[in-house]
Amino acid sequence: MTDQLSKVFAALADPTRRDLVARLSAGDATVGQLAAPYDVSVQAVSKHIKVLADAGLVRRDGTSHRRPVRLEAQVFDLATAWIERYRRQAEERYQRLDAVLAAMNDDAAMNDDAARNDSADEEGAAS
Repeated sequence: MTDQLSKVFAALADPTRRDLVARLSAGDATVGQLAAPYDVSVQAVSKHIKVLADAGLVRRDGTSHRRPVRLEAQVFDLATAWIERYRRQAEERYQRLDAVLAAMNDDAAMNDDAARNDSADEEGAAS
């Protein structure tokens, strides 16, 4: 059996389902209301709703098309926690990279200063 997080990401991989989720974030809607802006049948939208429901992203009270579809926002906490873990890891890597680059810039600036000083010393000695 596929884990919950994989189901969530698989369900959200489809642009129509992402749009349905975005529209449901504004409030509950019936399948008919959700199907209205699309050039597809209510049955096709109903299949998308079933995929979202299987992933736990939405809930339907009953089986009628007139029953509202409700977004289950707490499921997004699972995906958010997963994404946040990797965002933090990436942020830590960027901070380490910034430190390395800053040290390299400091070293380069010190080498430039030393080269300028050596050049000025040589010019002074030649006069």
